[in-house]
Amino acid sequence: MPNSVVPYKGQNYAKLKKACLQRRALFEDSLFPAASETLFYTKAPPEGVVWKRPKEICANPQLFVDGISSRDLHQGSLGNCWLVAAASCLATEPSVWKKVIPNYKEQDWDPKRPEKYAGIFHFRFWRFGNWQDVVIDDRLPTRNGRLLFCSSTDPNEFWCALLEKAYAKLNGCYETMEGGNTSEALVDFTGGISEPVCLDEENISADLEKKKKLFKSLMKAHSRGSLISCSIKPSSGEEMEMQMPCGLVKGHAYGVTDIKPVHLGTGLLSFFKTKKLYMIRMRNPWGSTEWCGPWSDGSEEWKQVGRGEREKMGVTVSDDGEFWMSFDDFCQYFTDLVVCRRINTSLLSIHKTWAEAMLFGEWILNENPLKNRSGGCSNNRATFLQNPQFAFDISLEHDSALICLQQDDKRAQRKSGSGGNLAMGFDLFQVEQNRKYRMHTVQSKVASSTYINSRSIVHRAELPQGKYVIVPTTFQPGITGNFLIRLFTDKSSHLREMTKDLPTPSFWKRIVGYPVLVTSINVYSAAGVALPGSAKAPDIFAKISCEGKQVKSRVHPASSSPEFDLGGIFYRKKPQNPVKIEIWVKGVIRNTLLGSTKVTADTEAMDKSEVLRLDPAVPGASAGSIAVRISSSRELVAL
Repeated sequence: MPNSVVPYKGQNYAKLKKACLQRRALFEDSLFPAASETLFYTKAPPEGVVWKRPKEICANPQLFVDGISSRDLHQGSLGNCWLVAAASCLATEPSVWKKVIPNYKEQDWDPKRPEKYAGIFHFRFWRFGNWQDVVIDDRLPTRNGRLLFCSSTDPNEFWCALLEKAYAKLNGCYETMEGGNTSEALVDFTGGISEPVCLDEENISADLEKKKKLFKSLMKAHSRGSLISCSIKPSSGEEMEMQMPCGLVKGHAYGVTDIKPVHLGTGLLSFFKTKKLYMIRMRNPWGSTEWCGPWSDGSEEWKQVGRGEREKMGVTVSDDGEFWMSFDDFCQYFTDLVVCRRINTSLLSIHKTWAEAMLFGEWILNENPLKNRSGGCSNNRATFLQNPQFAFDISLEHDSALICLQQDDKRAQRKSGSGGNLAMGFDLFQVEQNRKYRMHTVQSKVASSTYINSRSIVHRAELPQGKYVIVPTTFQPGITGNFLIRLFTDKSSHLREMTKDLPTPSFWKRIVGYPVLVTSINVYSAAGVALPGSAKAPDIFAKISCEGKQVKSRVHPASSSPEFDLGGIFYRKKPQNPVKIEIWVKGVIRNTLLGSTKVTADTEAMDKSEVLRLDPAVPGASAGSIAVRISSSRELVAL
């Protein structure tokens, strides 16, 4: 079941702990042993590595010392700033970290009852539609008596080192976490959706209105528990993690820990709050190396802020890696931002809620074109529509759709020489309202994602009422793999995979007749529509009917030239019977037929565009004309 908790590799934390307590033995994880292969797979570990339990490192180990804080973490000798930055964000949101670190009080050391400690911990990470419950023992790699990798500011605190070990186990070993994407870790911590913002490409720094809009959006996202990270893209030829004169580090992930407007002034000036400055707080996972420009720790600018306000903001002068800067400077220096939104689906919430749909799929290679599901991107015209297709409905007049395509994480496979992400993306099409079967010709494309070898790709689209089809693809044809489609809309979208290519023959169809012709008709617009004796433009809708089946458009209020974009596809047993197109006026008590036309469409014709005159159904009315596109074929999988 999606979003359920699954024991990773079948290890049940409660059963394992109970067995250890009964044996009075500390847990030793045979699936992730205290051995060199747990550390690295391409190089030998440094000399002098000793695996130690926390009790062997300090006298009073604890999960948390004085609670959990974004200031707790310090990146060790592993190049995983992306993970440590995400963990800094995690520490700022209790509803998130309490899910990642379940039953933390039960897991902690109890000095009064040492016999209840079994050297076993568990953490939960969201992976590919489920929460994975990862069990570890407490043996940690050390060198010269100090933790080799992530550690806490307080030597008695171990939540971050144990979290890092559990994440390393999920990914195969510690070395697999060398280099990565903060957005991936944020999704693993929340089960949310990471949306990237390219500050430089969108020229946010130079556009005041865009900057204000972004700040308000980030402040709202942060207040609702979203996790945010940022980075500075190195220029061509520049080294990764190169420190700039201002103290910021290029190619390095920072965790955003607060966003707020700050009121300037002290005393009465502060009371009247005459001026405010947009501010953002970040943390460097190194636990040092901070911004040294305006509003840095101990800078003169802080004299403009009252002492009470500074204390409330947690301003410190220590080199702990956390610092404030103005949002103007932030937009000037930083190039990339990731907002991991925890999608709210609770009906009881006072905040914006989403209806969630989630389906798994697979790119499968098959020699039969009708069974092949690995056709590559739209550059491969002959095979593109052989890919999996997912239909959904937008029932509101307009809806915001958030689409996420995710592939199974392969980081753990790096030890065996693979583990690279597939280059993937998706296209979104608006199709006929009554389409039940797979597309065989490209319909109206309304959106496309980028194609990238990322674990997940997100696209937000504002869509009018209608039926849509998502076609997820790998960039190259013939590539196989698993994927997950997540779709969030304001109202339930009824997401489903379209697996059939055409109507299935049956005993009943043999009696009443099987289709011999398929026809697709799109009504795009009408012109010159008017009611007699009325100066007001009517409320109009269109209807297409064929052999007892029909589709109709939404009502277009007060329009004499409505843009319909109405489509219908019909599998016809009696092609000699014409397709009927009607224009109706929406009434308070009853609707009125304004005009109609009949389309034979019984011959082979693809993408035939016409403007048709409507025969008026109301005396004296101007039924006007309609623009249509017609396709017909006796090959039922042609459309």
